[in-house]
Amino acid sequence: MGVTVEILAPGDGRTRPQPGDRVTIHYVGTLVDGTKFDSSRDRADPFVTEIGRGKVIRGWDEGVPQLSLGEKAVLTVTPDFGYGPRGFPPVIPPNATLRFEVELLKINGKASSPS
Repeated sequence: MGVTVEILAPGDGRTRPQPGDRVTIHYVGTLVDGTKFDSSRDRADPFVTEIGRGKVIRGWDEGVPQLSLGEKAVLTVTPDFGYGPRGFPPVIPPNATLRFEVELLKINGKASSPS
């Protein structure tokens, strides 16, 4: 149970967020059946949050720090690290496993440098 990280595209391999850092992330959230429930990409508005401080679901607090700057990955989050038995009505049912395709764009306002 928890969060698993599947890397889709590597980041810089060096710069990783630490607890308390502000991260800027694009994400697409889906249920395991592929139903999309949220997407910062669809809004063209990256999500900014403080990581590792309980401001987001535990799956993000533990999964995002495993990414390096610029990395794209899929975070698969079990219910105990997501929204649990309550879900997030009406879009996330109780005890749902969630998949987030994420891209770590910035850490504390710093973007990755072009290669």
